[in-house]
Amino acid sequence: MAASLRAACVPATFSDLGLFGAEVLSINTALVTNYTASSADLIRGTQPSTEIHNATFCNVTVSYTHPGQEDKLFVETWLPIENPTWNDRLQASGGAGWAAGRQAVTYEMMVGSLADGYASTTTDAGLGNNLDPAVWAVKSPGNINWYNVNNFASVALNDQAIIGKDVVESFYGRPAAYSYFNGCSQGGRQGMMLAQRYPTAYDGITAGAPAMYLPRTAPAMYWPQEVMNMLNNYPYGCELEAITAAAISECDDLDGVVDGIISDIDACLAAFNPSKLIGTPVPNCRQAGNETVKIGTAATVIANATWHGVITANGAWTWYGLGPGTDISNEGLTALSIAGTAATKCDSGVCVGRPNQLAVDWLEAFVGKGDPSLDISKLTYSQFDDMVHSGRQIYGSFESADPDLSRFRDAGGKLLSWHGLKDTSDFYRHYEFPGLGHCFDRASGQPTSLFDQLRTWVENGTAPEHTPVDVKVLDGSIQHRIVCPYPQVAKFQEKGCEDPAEASCWSCEAA
Repeated sequence: MAASLRAACVPATFSDLGLFGAEVLSINTALVTNYTASSADLIRGTQPSTEIHNATFCNVTVSYTHPGQEDKLFVETWLPIENPTWNDRLQASGGAGWAAGRQAVTYEMMVGSLADGYASTTTDAGLGNNLDPAVWAVKSPGNINWYNVNNFASVALNDQAIIGKDVVESFYGRPAAYSYFNGCSQGGRQGMMLAQRYPTAYDGITAGAPAMYLPRTAPAMYWPQEVMNMLNNYPYGCELEAITAAAISECDDLDGVVDGIISDIDACLAAFNPSKLIGTPVPNCRQAGNETVKIGTAATVIANATWHGVITANGAWTWYGLGPGTDISNEGLTALSIAGTAATKCDSGVCVGRPNQLAVDWLEAFVGKGDPSLDISKLTYSQFDDMVHSGRQIYGSFESADPDLSRFRDAGGKLLSWHGLKDTSDFYRHYEFPGLGHCFDRASGQPTSLFDQLRTWVENGTAPEHTPVDVKVLDGSIQHRIVCPYPQVAKFQEKGCEDPAEASCWSCEAA
């Protein structure tokens, strides 16, 4: 069998590939042997770390175009042959940031899929390796490349599913028994888009931290910087770190266990007001040359604005903020190597804003349409409001928030979404993970059992009542907990159970 599959790893095997509305330009194949690699749980998101050794697989890359649109898209599929053999399933991997796929994070996800025996697939949506939307989203200053934008938003996702399935069937002589999609952040948005717009594309979808309201979320990531600009005050990162630490201290026990994690965000927002910290000394402030500084009024205003979300100049609430406990200052870098939303950079005691690059890209490339005269650091309050509003009007196609998932349900699909808090039950369940950052976190909270639970739900009909999670608490030890499907929350059972480190001591209850 392996010998025949090796021999089948040639372009002629896939010569019958077709896609309505598209023209195949080329089919390239490569037989990969003695392949050894690893895939970390931080990257896989919903699956544990794994390694692959001495694998043999067929790499099939299909390029195609939508005639008349001057685009060129690539779908890459890895087909396992030996070490391991194929498990009769397809797992598609989502993108990250402004990449639809075919980049480092996606390839590491595909390594994990391959190690588990899945055929795996990814698409670049025609954007190539350039992660800067100023290059691919703007055709010329003032003019958006709508074909690229629409490919990125949705069209390429269904193309990927169709081509990936056809490649699998052409190679193995039978279709995949089940097909899955796994993604986080941009990949999570893609997963939600697939469930809503292309309900038959996959049997099961995990969608982590889905940027499903991207035209609202992206400018919200710039909101703390806009507040700083309007105040003309850029606090030291240590001030915001101290405010965050105080919020955790005050709100930690709201779930009944002191563990350094805020589980009830709404209760914390109601209970904690950072203004009482004005004037509190913060020793050994790194950004101030390890001198002691005092928490200023501006720092408390910025923290509140970051937590409570975007407010218009007329006082209308626009979009959500980040939960208390989130590292909003992030003098270093987040797990995704992106500045925190309220980050500053300081030199010789003078600080300036350091905005999140994804937010900058959204305002400058998408909403600003590449206007070289636009300086978003100089936006007035009303101008910022206008940009937020314009983004929502222009880019509604990005949103994957249609509440009608009936076609996905009727197709038999199953959907598990999840989100870190520190960033319809018959077919869709959502989990929120206290202590987890954006998609992954080195401290705690990685939902590494979720994908296998999705597979069990799809293939056996057993829905997950909760999912296990390991949490690192204040003393550095690891506790075994559970996370419950929204709106339930995990509650510690104090009577008859004295060890919060045991998952059996936690149960799902109404919030």
